[in-house]
Amino acid sequence: MLILCQDVDMSQERILQPVDESVGYALKKASAALRSAMDQALRPLDLTVPQYACLEVLEQRPGLSGSALARAVFVSRQSMNLVLKGLEERGFLTRPPVPGHGKALPTELTHAGRQRLLAASQALSAVENRMLAAVTPSARRRLCKELSAIATALSDETGSGEDQ
Repeated sequence: MLILCQDVDMSQERILQPVDESVGYALKKASAALRSAMDQALRPLDLTVPQYACLEVLEQRPGLSGSALARAVFVSRQSMNLVLKGLEERGFLTRPPVPGHGKALPTELTHAGRQRLLAASQALSAVENRMLAAVTPSARRRLCKELSAIATALSDETGSGEDQ
């Protein structure tokens, strides 16, 4: 089914493609399905997707400030503060009570945080394997490259990048 739209002044008609042929719609649908599967896989570990992402980023880049983590995990600074507080209360990370220099509190994983991250990574690896089961390795590489190009194009145009 095609959707026919008219501008407010009714002088220009345009035909929109069917929603199921829209790349944006397909991306949103895949994103929603992935997020749901990730939520389900992380639930038994008592982690949310932002908490997992925070642990993953800290494993790869220890010592990041809350602001840098927020950008890397695609959440607001306020949301990241809540994530960090919750993870710290559960003993998964440490932050000094006072900043070493500047205002940033560098954050690092604890042994318990690394253990939880390992379990979460294994659970999410199963999700990714299920998601990509029907996709060849070369198509996976191409898909990753194309999605990165899309993200870069939109970040360059809007200037928002990781700051969302």
